[in-house]
Amino acid sequence: MIDLKHSLNPNDFSEKLKRFWDLSGQKINLIDKYYDETCGSPVFTVNGKYSTRGWTEWTQGFQYGSAVLQYDADGDERILSDAKEKILKKMAPHISHSGVHDHGFNNVSTYGNLLRLMNEGKIPHNEWEKNYYELALKISGAVQASRWTSIKNGGFIYSFNGPHSLFVDTIRSCRILILSHKLGHFLKSEGDVRISLLERAMEHMKATAAYSVYYGEGRDRYDVRGRTAHESIFNINDGNYRCPNSQQGYSGFTTWTRGLAWAMCGFTEQLEWVETADEKELISSGGKEFLSALMLKAAEATCDFYIENTPSDGIPYWDTDAPGLAKLGDYLSRPANPFNDFEPVDSSAAAIASQGLLRLGKYFNGKGKKNAGERYMQAGLRVLDTLLEEPYLSTGEDHQGLLLHSIYHRPNGWDHIPEGSKIPYGESGMWGDYHLREACLLLQRIIRKENYYTYFSCIK
Repeated sequence: MIDLKHSLNPNDFSEKLKRFWDLSGQKINLIDKYYDETCGSPVFTVNGKYSTRGWTEWTQGFQYGSAVLQYDADGDERILSDAKEKILKKMAPHISHSGVHDHGFNNVSTYGNLLRLMNEGKIPHNEWEKNYYELALKISGAVQASRWTSIKNGGFIYSFNGPHSLFVDTIRSCRILILSHKLGHFLKSEGDVRISLLERAMEHMKATAAYSVYYGEGRDRYDVRGRTAHESIFNINDGNYRCPNSQQGYSGFTTWTRGLAWAMCGFTEQLEWVETADEKELISSGGKEFLSALMLKAAEATCDFYIENTPSDGIPYWDTDAPGLAKLGDYLSRPANPFNDFEPVDSSAAAIASQGLLRLGKYFNGKGKKNAGERYMQAGLRVLDTLLEEPYLSTGEDHQGLLLHSIYHRPNGWDHIPEGSKIPYGESGMWGDYHLREACLLLQRIIRKENYYTYFSCIK
């Protein structure tokens, strides 16, 4: 269980964040200088050098989005200029990509962040440039919403595995539907039928909360509250739920911790958005009170599970029921060991989870529930406190990654295992690097009392 005895304050992180952003800029420059983009998008490192993986180009937005976040944090004009040029030249296929479920990853991280900076006055206002960012978000949201499977009492955005497959990850692609909707867009189907992007986003969230998250009641009364299934399988002929499954975790009946982290972050940021929404536009999806309760229930359950099933320093192993954990003894009562002989940790899950914990803490503090707010805020700060130090923060001059000990796809054996080791360790993933930057930007803005960082703050 995460050790919450230490009383951490956001202001304690000022020096750590300064060091972090210095290292972050160095890593961006290393990739810019040495990575050959003709090979595809950088996905994860092998021996400290970023490499690609012929699957989908789901990390390209994290690469360029990292540079945008770097500018937000330290004002590096050259890094921003390079990022804008590459986004213009290389990100267009992601806007119209109909074969993936990750529009929220690629396009909110790039076009969304640039639009946010312009609306905040951090980059000069240019009407045509603003229209370009808005158009990208509009089209991306509609294309993403078109990957739709109808089920009994709703539907979901299906994964690249096919119409039968609901991924827990996709909760974070609901952002692109909401942004597109708020920009006045919608999806048109055959016969000019107009489809609400907001309603599809809400239906997807409801399906994820119902099938991807376990509460220890009803369908999953035999199971543990707060755990998640990476993939939920449906019979597309009749819309019935069939079973849990996993692509990147150990099994459908165990919890892949990065999937858990996606749910933690996804539900908390959507809880924040629902709080700002107009009651009228949510009536068709159940109403504001109903949706807030649904998001909060899922956010609390997943965040509690993470706190209770993660080692004391806040860094989880890659799956909470990976078989080798039995050989590590009472591993939850001590800091995680990325160099053990049995199971790897996944620091990228920690980076994503930290943001969910911080946001949930802020939510409860805003509601006057200080004990709950302090619990989640302390958990999020504890995770970041660990990630911003060695052995997780990458300080080596030649290593292109920023966050060490990330895991990509353990079942497929894609992660590099150093010579002499029995498990992968010491490498980075573009998604982990990006989300650590995002969490640090969130914390930095809290410390500096700047505009609170949300995905929807890109729209005035």
